[in-house]
Amino acid sequence: MTNDNCNCNHKPPYAAKHPRRALCCCLAIFLLLAGITLLTLYLVYRPHKPYFTVASVIVLNLTTTTTTSAPPPSVSAAMQFTIITTNPNHRVSILYDRLSAYVSYHNQMITQPVALPPLFHEKHTRVEMAPVLGGAVGGGCGVCGRGGGGGAVPVAPEVAYGLGMDEEYGVVGLSLVLLGKIRWKAAGITTGRYGIYVKCDILIRLRKVFQLLGSMHCYVKVYEGNDNPRRVSKGLSEQKT
Repeated sequence: MTNDNCNCNHKPPYAAKHPRRALCCCLAIFLLLAGITLLTLYLVYRPHKPYFTVASVIVLNLTTTTTTSAPPPSVSAAMQFTIITTNPNHRVSILYDRLSAYVSYHNQMITQPVALPPLFHEKHTRVEMAPVLGGAVGGGCGVCGRGGGGGAVPVAPEVAYGLGMDEEYGVVGLSLVLLGKIRWKAAGITTGRYGIYVKCDILIRLRKVFQLLGSMHCYVKVYEGNDNPRRVSKGLSEQKT
């Protein structure tokens, strides 16, 4: 017995009429959810650059030698800085590599660079560093440079003249510069290395008692790539001036 109303080719009402369109919709929903997840993770874990502050400075030596003939003018300097660095991130730690520091006057180096030890900066904490720059003074602090860098540093005649005039006036404007590499670490993931450039402009009173005129916050620049730190330092210094 046959049923004339039977349609053997009839498709169920829920069958997809456009499989490709359904697949595209599923893929779009998946990408949208993945994007929302990545954006949420970025907003939660995105790293912020550290803060640096010069809390104090001790001037052990600052001598300018000017001559009208060879050898060229030079500066002999020895200073100990107390630097406070703050990690503002609540979920991200910072690793410092290849840090070095020196003192400059009018963008010209007056102490040789001093290498600082590697530092692991825990999230949302402050770390105090006390490097000795210039002279031949060694360590003696918790986190400090490896001494060295002693002796006079040749400078341009106008730099020696300007520094000598500032010393006579009793107030000298100097810059503490830090260069190196940093990495961020969050949830067991460590990023690649980024360059970091820190410049702290300070005023020091030289008469009677050496005194830092106020607590100075520093300019911090984090940059990508494999640029030479000295070239980056020179370029950023020229931009600031």
